[in-house]
Amino acid sequence: MPLDPRAQRIAAAMTAGFPPIGAEVTDAAQARRLLAAAPGPDLAPVPVARTEDRVLDGVGLPVRIYWPDGAAPHPITVFFHGGGFTLCGLDSHDRFCRILASGAGTIVVSVDYRLAPEHPFPAAVEDARAAVVWAHANAAVLGGDPDRLAVAGDSAGGALAAVACLAARDHAGPPIAFQLLVYPVTEAGQDTASYREHAEGGFLTAAHMRWYWKQYLADPSDADHPYASPLRAPDLSGLPPAFVLTAECDPLRDEGEAYAARLAEAGVPVKVRRFDGAFHGFFGLDHVLPVAVEARRATTEALRAALGTAPPP
Repeated sequence: MPLDPRAQRIAAAMTAGFPPIGAEVTDAAQARRLLAAAPGPDLAPVPVARTEDRVLDGVGLPVRIYWPDGAAPHPITVFFHGGGFTLCGLDSHDRFCRILASGAGTIVVSVDYRLAPEHPFPAAVEDARAAVVWAHANAAVLGGDPDRLAVAGDSAGGALAAVACLAARDHAGPPIAFQLLVYPVTEAGQDTASYREHAEGGFLTAAHMRWYWKQYLADPSDADHPYASPLRAPDLSGLPPAFVLTAECDPLRDEGEAYAARLAEAGVPVKVRRFDGAFHGFFGLDHVLPVAVEARRATTEALRAALGTAPPP
């Protein structure tokens, strides 16, 4: 089905306020300045018990930690923001993290990983790995349960969440109980039906992705590395259960669903859900899009079920 008419209007408005990267804007630092200056919706924050910004000891990695209501210990979810490995940060995904903490009853550790092109692959992967190791080692101090550790991310952050699971398997831990992948990047090839069908008109474009990959991979041959393109990993067995969310009108739709299929073939419990008529980046728009309300419910329910938390009151 085509992009939902309401979603189409919202995607067009978002596109109008987004830096024209890959065209007039080719400098990442300039793109970040333009994006930071763009006005955002004036929304009341999703309530959580408390938040704290800190820099991880021994790692030097900035994070923002969100605590849910209720008695400890809570599960912990390490979150990686989207933005093509190049844009965005803690503030851009604050609402996303609050939704997960409040709706799923989990501590959320949002990671401000290093961005390309100043820090190309594998810098973001190294930061993702370091954050997961830190969260597991410091779970008790945070009021968390190290046996209920999840990872989550959207878009490029979905790639980092998937890769954090691969790295944990490859390097004997820490144990990850669940992975939540929201319209994830999984493949550098950019040659799928959804790339051709939805190259334009849905906020994220194929041209954007070409530019993002050019920033991220200083050496084009790194595209074959499974920590850059997790869909190319020869073996996906032994990974944690997953929930993969995709949007129908998204260039990344097919690679996200292909990754879910590969997980299932490898014996990994996985649920995949495509949201029809939705575009890339729709998740945090639950204040204006009914489909985003349903996506919010589906992701928090998946996290609660995997991590054993009760529904919010």
